[in-house]
Amino acid sequence: MKQIARRALDAALGAGVEYADVRVVESRERAAGTKNGKVSVASGSETAGVGIRVIVDGCWGFAATGDLSGQGIETAAALAGAIARASGLARKEAVVLAAEPPHVATWVSPCAIDPFEVPLEQNLSLLLAVDAELRHNPGVTLAETSMVFERRRQVFASSNGSLIDQTRTWSGAGYSAHAFRNDEIQQRSYPNSFGGQYQLKGYELIDELDLLRHAPRVAEEAVALHSAAQCPEGEFTLILDSSQLGLQIHESIGHPIELDRVLGSEANYAGMSFLTLDKLNRLAYASPIVNVVADATASHGPGLGTFAFDDEGVEGQRTDIIREGLFTGYMSSRETAATIGQARSTGAMRADGWNHLPLIRMTNVSLLAGEQTLEQVFDVDDGIYMETNRSWSIDDKRYNFQFGCEIGWRIRDGKRVQMLKNPSYSGITTEFWNRCDAIADDRHWTLWGVPNCGKGQPEQVMGTGHGASPSRFRRIKVGGAYKN
Repeated sequence: MKQIARRALDAALGAGVEYADVRVVESRERAAGTKNGKVSVASGSETAGVGIRVIVDGCWGFAATGDLSGQGIETAAALAGAIARASGLARKEAVVLAAEPPHVATWVSPCAIDPFEVPLEQNLSLLLAVDAELRHNPGVTLAETSMVFERRRQVFASSNGSLIDQTRTWSGAGYSAHAFRNDEIQQRSYPNSFGGQYQLKGYELIDELDLLRHAPRVAEEAVALHSAAQCPEGEFTLILDSSQLGLQIHESIGHPIELDRVLGSEANYAGMSFLTLDKLNRLAYASPIVNVVADATASHGPGLGTFAFDDEGVEGQRTDIIREGLFTGYMSSRETAATIGQARSTGAMRADGWNHLPLIRMTNVSLLAGEQTLEQVFDVDDGIYMETNRSWSIDDKRYNFQFGCEIGWRIRDGKRVQMLKNPSYSGITTEFWNRCDAIADDRHWTLWGVPNCGKGQPEQVMGTGHGASPSRFRRIKVGGAYKN
């Protein structure tokens, strides 16, 4: 792969090329799943190709090919140059890149058990056992399970002298029990909704999740929700579990800090951001106990946003986003960093494959653990606790939002006293985060994986990570998203 990368870089460095980089990518995927006792998914795929970026006359050009022959690479390189030259007809300003030193490195993510050495039959056997355990409860009308693995090796080479070889392996698994009764569906999921938990690990993650053990509880709660009280409407003290808080972070912090949104590049597809440049180091984003980082380093944990170098060859970093409540940082590329006068990119450029351009994508955007015990977080006279996302909606500037969860609990005098169905809450991003008054300590902090974040045209689907521990928010609008 390194030889292919060097060949592609040589081909890209034609007359007039001011900068060039190439990414040679090999990836392998496996997916397994069941639905009501039958195999629903059993698939595998492999792909390889090269993506080539160049700057000519101050404009970007990009082309990609799955033909890794000499002729195929030269054709793609020529096309990238031609696109850059054609782009000059509409150029407003020349591309300027923030400086980045050359890096020569090899990095492999930790993987104790190679998931591709575990037979597919073993994957399906476990999933079918979980499926059967869920359906052992007669109130469950639909049981679904899934397991996904991916390994991606990428060699990056650039005209500034970088040559970086990275291999990342990630795994994911989860399941849901659905109960249908009286025109209403209730659902419980483990360990999270929308596919479960995903981390930068091998098959050891599956062992850690202990899938079969939790199935009876999940089924029981899905059925019991039909008899639960409807979540009340009004202003309440709200406590969120770490998985729901992870999605809250994703939507109301992660996306608005993407600098291309702020500068308008995403306006036609997924909206912009309320975090305009005048708010940097001025906006009271949250209460003083809130600290949020965007952290791609391995020390942060095995998140889907963990890597050694991004897809521009910029070293993975930890960036303060919110420090003691103050908004302090964006996620940037080399180009957007230079645009706003920053000396260096924060290393957030990633593509979901060799055939797509890198975009600014979330790394691991995490709420740092607080100082309260879990008992202190739940120490309220009257409140509502919500777990596991069910639905979400947020406006195109990431300011007004509404979230629904799978299950809620009425909290009185620090204890769960009543199960609640159809819980939801809504708010305005900065008001919500400024009402945070308790964050559980690191014993309860979990780094969750979101494998399906969409962005760009054509759309790219990327994995991100979000760490959080259960947290409490005062005076939050609760209820109203679902019918009584």
